[in-house]
This record gives sequence, structure tokens and C-alpha cells, in this order.
Amino acid sequence: MGSNTGSHMEVAKPAIFNGEVGKVGDFIMACRLFVRMKMRGNTVEEQVQWVLLYVQGGSADVWKENVMEELELGEVEYENVEEFLMSIKKEFGGGEEESMKVAELRKMEQGGRTMEEFIQEFKRAARGSGYKGRPLVEEFKRGMNGGIQRKLMEVENPPSSIEQWYKRATALDRNWRESRREKERLRKKEVGEGQKQERQSLPRPLV
Repeated sequence: MGSNTGSHMEVAKPAIFNGEVGKVGDFIMACRLFVRMKMRGNTVEEQVQWVLLYVQGGSADVWKENVMEELELGEVEYENVEEFLMSIKKEFGGGEEESMKVAELRKMEQGGRTMEEFIQEFKRAARGSGYKGRPLVEEFKRGMNGGIQRKLMEVENPPSSIEQWYKRATALDRNWRESRREKERLRKKEVGEGQKQERQSLPRPLV
């Protein structure tokens, strides 16, 4: 039953890829997910041809024509679609994509977003940046709101791994937001009761 589940699920198709460096990572991830969920039973050639349908425009056109010609002449053969996806990354990614990811990561700040939203964006930017371990933790600490960072740093056993930081920062952020909502609810209640008492204390009009 588990092997057939993917064929009934809705899976987004990749956006058209035109060779733009900053988009190659997301394109590969989207293709990988679709092939895994929807095209397990297809041949490698069919999977590769499907990916090529979404490679259009810009600098990608010339590369695509060369690849299709090589495939037709039998000059190149891929053992699996992952090998083909890695050839796309090698061709269009290189060091430029990593540099762009690093720049994006170092500019990220939580701001008014929830911690869950910030973490999802942070993970997306971290993917392909080359940051792991301590450097990744330091970037996450820098980007989160200062109040949460200080509280986590001041506890007896502060988080160490990035996963611990994600988990504990999320819990703290949720508690803080829930506390704010409760205070706001009580404030509105007090204001409402005050207005009610004020109305009750007003002299009744003469009739």
C-alpha cells in the first residue's frame, strides 16, 4: 500500500528553470521530489526527459540542446536521475550559488515573524550554503530576536546543536506569543468591565 501512496498525492511540479544560478537548488529539489513521488516506475531516460521539459530559456537552452543531442547519439548515459540532477547543479550552480546562499543567510532576521516561519526560511537559505555545525548555529542565533536569544543563552543548559536551537527557540517563541495574547485578552476584559461600571454609575435620567 505504501508504494502506491505517492501516485495519489498532489505534488507541485517545478518552476521553469532558465539557468539562473540562485534557482538551481530549488529546481533540483522540486524535480527530485516529483520524480520520487510520481515517477518511480518510469525508466531513467523518461525521468531525465521529463526534467528537461522544465529546462527552458536563458543560458539553459544551449545546454539543454547539447544534452539532448548527446542522449540521442548515445554519447552520455545516466545510471539514475539523481546523477543527471547533479550534472545540472554542477553546470549551473558552482561556487556562485553557494556565495548567494551565504549572503542570503547572513542577512536573515526574524523580525515580526513567528519562530516557525523564520526557521523554515532559515533552513531554505542554509541549504546549499555550506554552513554546518557551529557556524550554522551562530548564524541562527544572530538572526533570531534578541530577547529569545538571551533567554536561551542564560539557561543552565543552553542548546548546542542546530536542531536543539530550532526546537527550544520555537517553544520559547510560542510561549511568549501565547503570554502576549493572554495579557491582551485580560486587558480588553478589564477595559470592558471598567466601561460597564462607568455606565452603571451614571445617574439615571429623570422621567
